[in-house]
Amino acid sequence: MPTSAPEKNKLGLWTSTSLVVGNMIGAGVFLMPAAMASFGSIGLLGWVFSAIGSFFLAKVFSNLSKLLPHATGGPYAYTRTGLGDFAGFLVAWGYYLAVSCANAAITISFVSALSTFFPVLASSAVAAVATGLCTIWLLTYINTRGVVAGGKVQLITTILKITPLVLVAIGGLFFIQAKNFVPFNGSGTSVYSALTATATMTMFAFIGIESATVPSGSVANPEKTIPRATLLGLLIATLVYILSSISVMGIIAPAALQRSVTPFADAAVVIYGSNARYWVSAGIAIAAFGSLNGWTLLQGQMPFAIANDKLFPTAFTRQNKKGVPYVGILVSSVMVSVFMSMNYTKGLVEQFKFLLLLSLLSILIPYLLSAASYLIIRVKQKQVNGLSGAIVLAILAFGYALWTIAGTGKDAVYYGFLLLMGGIPFYVWLAYKKNS
Repeated sequence: MPTSAPEKNKLGLWTSTSLVVGNMIGAGVFLMPAAMASFGSIGLLGWVFSAIGSFFLAKVFSNLSKLLPHATGGPYAYTRTGLGDFAGFLVAWGYYLAVSCANAAITISFVSALSTFFPVLASSAVAAVATGLCTIWLLTYINTRGVVAGGKVQLITTILKITPLVLVAIGGLFFIQAKNFVPFNGSGTSVYSALTATATMTMFAFIGIESATVPSGSVANPEKTIPRATLLGLLIATLVYILSSISVMGIIAPAALQRSVTPFADAAVVIYGSNARYWVSAGIAIAAFGSLNGWTLLQGQMPFAIANDKLFPTAFTRQNKKGVPYVGILVSSVMVSVFMSMNYTKGLVEQFKFLLLLSLLSILIPYLLSAASYLIIRVKQKQVNGLSGAIVLAILAFGYALWTIAGTGKDAVYYGFLLLMGGIPFYVWLAYKKNS
């Protein structure tokens, strides 16, 4: 096993918190009010349900990080410890591919946001691809310089991206019109169906709550820092999400909100004037850039953890002079570059959307299995004090994760299952190499 990095080269509380907040708050959040407008104000309850469910999951991750403070890999490490090598491999396999697909989508969002300032990016596929590739590899370079370098970028971009959201969230409270919250349920379906749909949509904004647990080997005082960063990050993101959604929905009429392609910018114009559109667009670009940086940091950590357990090629255990497992970052960045470029090739657009669909489920399954592993790990460590409360927490977290997976739809579940099973031959080959 590689030696641990010095404390000065590790992530502290605020950089770890910014990793959680930065990975959760991506460019897609800026479009969420418009996407949910057709459901009516019941969408606000969807946010509340997602926040409550995410709290159960965050609490599970927080408790797991105390039980296994030095287990690099987060959901993978917890699942492997609780459920064994095979379950751990499936989690890592799906998670690694999911992050690569998601990063490609985030890169596209970043380029799209920049097109407000550089219109050529909206009309020239070559310019768009070139900009996307430069962004991917700039952040790859930064994150191979050490987790502290990537952490500093993450902290700065998180502060910058939250600023326009907070300004709209707080300023918008003075421009709210009660009539814009009617109807309560405009979906044409039952309250339960509308709530399930909106809670599933908003849950995607909470993806990333596990971010502080993944690079635990690179976190200072992990048994204290990770739990605090996880819960603090969730609290910050939840407040930003709910307050900003209330403001945007209260300012823009439902019919207009459904047609809006820039709901936060439209709300900002009402509050602060026409120039506000530009700083909101800048906020979207920074949000995408910050999310891409955060997920890039995690790209090397997951395969590094699996490879150390002999469940991935040993090349992924290599570290540079800064102690960064660079092979995983480089391989994933190549995949991200390919997936991102696919989106700008007409014949491959559908394939890209298909890959993105698979990535969503692949991130939710680790949450489910981590909740299941929580109780097993407690029993293995003979942590019997407070066991009844742990059982209730595990059931709530597991149930919520399962409910959210069901809400992603039959196609996502079907193809996501095939994606996970597609990794089995790879696992068999690695097991053969390990024991031969």
